[in-house]
Amino acid sequence: MAGMLYIVPTPVGNLEDMTLRAVRVLKEADLILAEDTRTTSVLLKHYDIQGRLQSHHKFNEHQTVELVREKIRAGLTVALVSDAGTPGISDPGFLLARTCAEAGLPVQTLPGATACIPAVVSSGLPCDRFCFEGFLPQKKGRQTRLRLLAEETRTMIFYESPYRLVKTLQQFVEYFGPDRLCSVAREISKIHEEHQRGSLAEVAAWYAGHEPKGEIVIVVAGAP
Repeated sequence: MAGMLYIVPTPVGNLEDMTLRAVRVLKEADLILAEDTRTTSVLLKHYDIQGRLQSHHKFNEHQTVELVREKIRAGLTVALVSDAGTPGISDPGFLLARTCAEAGLPVQTLPGATACIPAVVSSGLPCDRFCFEGFLPQKKGRQTRLRLLAEETRTMIFYESPYRLVKTLQQFVEYFGPDRLCSVAREISKIHEEHQRGSLAEVAAWYAGHEPKGEIVIVVAGAP
């Protein structure tokens, strides 16, 4: 009888955001796949989880995915976690989920922490319809993508590095217009959580004078 692949969200900041079900699944799993075993070890120690831990990240997943699939086919319960949030959302996870699904193996994703949903709900911008863009291309295809998104009418969600935030906001001003409303969420669920709201020009100017740190989510209003 086949086992199960569980995709398990982990806190993006506050460790109390871990669900009771997620703790139970990790305790019962035969194998825990982690994006970074050092980061995950801290979480497992906090919740007294003793499971077997194995590295699974974007640099090795193509080499390990078939082996993991066969373990599940043989009856093992495997839990996949990323450093923070829900695996597969701008993190490793898609390849393993697809491989198991195509093989007819059971895949369950637990509800739980992710940075994009709190960011869009807290932004004050319409969240009945939105599109998640994740990280924009760094070089090739970036300008093409921005030109297309300038016509997007839904609220848009982006992930960005604090080191590139000001440049990205300035590009948004160029492509979307200085008056387009936005919200930048920083360090969601952590002690220094911060939300800067206003026009793209206003928020870009704010961060040009205040060096951003931590995890960043940008929410931008859709085109009129």
